[in-house]
Amino acid sequence: MAETQREPVPRVDSGELDTALAFLSFARHCVLKKAGGLSDEQLRRVLVDSGTSVLGLIQHLAEAERYWFGYHLVGAAWDADQEYGMAVPASRTAADVLADYRTAIEDSDRAIGAVGDPQARFVIPVDGNRHTLRWVMAHMTSETARHAGHADILREQLDGTTGR
Repeated sequence: MAETQREPVPRVDSGELDTALAFLSFARHCVLKKAGGLSDEQLRRVLVDSGTSVLGLIQHLAEAERYWFGYHLVGAAWDADQEYGMAVPASRTAADVLADYRTAIEDSDRAIGAVGDPQARFVIPVDGNRHTLRWVMAHMTSETARHAGHADILREQLDGTTGR
């Protein structure tokens, strides 16, 4: 099967933070690309027993961006009662979920830029640990890339489109 969405990985190697942000941005882009051209029904379609859909992955990643970069890294407000997880309510349109993820990414990038130092510590500790910006960049890159892989498999099941 032809890989119709394949793109090269980033070639950025100009510094720790620039390189880390380039790879996180690439993983985010890959997730959003998996949603491109799909109908609302396809975005919401659950194809695995875990209940995961492409739209659910994107909703989850928006929450993860806000939780790690917003809440823990810079101390923004966090309301656990507003979490949706992977289950996208029928009242949330696909366009709203996608726009929310893009906004969460922009907010995270602003937080990263404001902190600016990979060794800077979390404002809000996790289990008593004030991890670094370096740690959260690595964590969110691996989390996003993992879910991009899930989205890739779901997309291939939906319409045969493959590629990172």
